[in-house]
Amino acid sequence: MRIGTIRVGLLCGLLLGWTGCAVKPDRVLEPARTAAALPAEGGLEPFLGEPRFEQHTLFATNRFPNVVVTTDGTVLAVWNGAVVRRSEDGGRNWEAAIPVGPGFVGGGVTVDEGSGDILAFLETGHPPRPMTLWRSQDQGKTWRKEEMEILPDRFGHEPSMHMNEHGITLRHGKHRGRLLRPTRYYAGGNEKERWPEHFTNALYSDDGGRTWRTSDPFPAKGTGEAAVAELANGDIYYNSRRHWAPPGENPRRRWTAVSRDGGHRWEKLRMSGVLPDGDQDRDYGLMGGLARLPVMGRDILLFSNIDSPGGRKNGHVWASFDGGKTWPVRRQVFDGAFAYSSMDAGRPGTASEGWIYLFYEGGPAGAGTMARFNLAWVLAGDPTGNGRVPAEFRSLK
Repeated sequence: MRIGTIRVGLLCGLLLGWTGCAVKPDRVLEPARTAAALPAEGGLEPFLGEPRFEQHTLFATNRFPNVVVTTDGTVLAVWNGAVVRRSEDGGRNWEAAIPVGPGFVGGGVTVDEGSGDILAFLETGHPPRPMTLWRSQDQGKTWRKEEMEILPDRFGHEPSMHMNEHGITLRHGKHRGRLLRPTRYYAGGNEKERWPEHFTNALYSDDGGRTWRTSDPFPAKGTGEAAVAELANGDIYYNSRRHWAPPGENPRRRWTAVSRDGGHRWEKLRMSGVLPDGDQDRDYGLMGGLARLPVMGRDILLFSNIDSPGGRKNGHVWASFDGGKTWPVRRQVFDGAFAYSSMDAGRPGTASEGWIYLFYEGGPAGAGTMARFNLAWVLAGDPTGNGRVPAEFRSLK
């Protein structure tokens, strides 16, 4: 669905498929366009219709998933062993695995919407270890190593990459075009005694990935493996795993924060009472997936993790319609083995349009499973009691 300049007012709901506008009437809203000359954000309708769900086994061994959709709609399933499988038809068929480079995939694979390039950091082993940056300029077909610079945070700490959700390109405000991806600080290692000094943070680049700056720490210790999403007003929503917490704080739920300056400083620390962080019989957490649907003016977020009293199993997807404030509906994806997961959404005007992609460890057969579904399928799930599904969607259930 291609969208040009849109005059927001009475007609915006008819054109974009939603009721109510988050901007003032008569303001002209120009959606950001990607390197593929397509709008970065479009309408809601492609994600609705009849509920759709299917899944495919992509890898039989290994672990650590990231999924991204390139600017031309190619879906990339990036897996450890530093390999990627591509789909050019929206996820129906998948090409054989392609090597990215030697090393350990640190998550955070990022699509630069301005250039169309895809960037992936590799580490030589489980971090903290030396890292390299790899770039693809042909939708993931080939990769090359390139020089880059990472500037430490104000405390002199350099981030590690492992194991975070994909990065994003900012589309709004004065930092439009910035590349932003979640990272973490290991305090020298992953031994349990170091956990109280761990924290998540982020890297961002304003020059296409040649120079990266490290953000201030996420405002909670014992965090790691995180996800970011840009909201329609330009705020950055940060959602993090937490494997340790001081007395009085709960490490078995997801912790969130917000940035109002393009991902450098984080504020409004909050525990999500509804989103679980891993199996609930231990304080350890679990990497989760996060995606914002590319719907202009709306903040529909999807989050993936497990709902399990014990063991990494029973994977679910939760939906938020207010930028992560509430999560009123969830849908089970798979009741068996389910561990790390990553999500991204299809792009307007491409074969991926209308699909949500969930790449996770586990599934009916094999270690790496790709599920694809639409929002209509999620809406047919179960209420959580945390907020309400907007009236315009309740009639679709």
